[in-house]
Amino acid sequence: MLLRLIAAGTRMPGWVNAAYEDYAGRLTADYRLELQEIALGQRSGGNSRQAVTKEGERMLAALPASSHIVALQVTGRSLSSEQLAKFLGACARDGRDLAFLIGGPDGIAPAVDARAETRWSLSALTLPHGLARVMVAEALYRAVSIIKGHPYHRA
Repeated sequence: MLLRLIAAGTRMPGWVNAAYEDYAGRLTADYRLELQEIALGQRSGGNSRQAVTKEGERMLAALPASSHIVALQVTGRSLSSEQLAKFLGACARDGRDLAFLIGGPDGIAPAVDARAETRWSLSALTLPHGLARVMVAEALYRAVSIIKGHPYHRA
């Protein structure tokens, strides 16, 4: 199963890239995690609406047709590690890959949110987008370790 993380922003600090790669590198074989970065829209004159729309267009263009789309939203559903593992397992049984979408500094475009089948909240806190990448990668690795009975997760 391919787990694709589509995230707005292309210049992350080194610690973000290193932490993301650490967790993504642990996911191989039947669960693989790939990152696709989307360039941020140009923000000028204090108008972010056009930038969000442009980011949304880029995200939609990057989506594989048959993927289950998960939008990362503060207002989304909170999942425990066990619930995330059940969700991944169900999607794997359905034969669908997953696309997890992280918007830019002004959030996810309405057109992208409308396409999402699931809305997932990592926290009620607003998080830096680089940190959200790392948290998604770790959460997915933890969920896969639960599925495989690996001792990484200790409940």
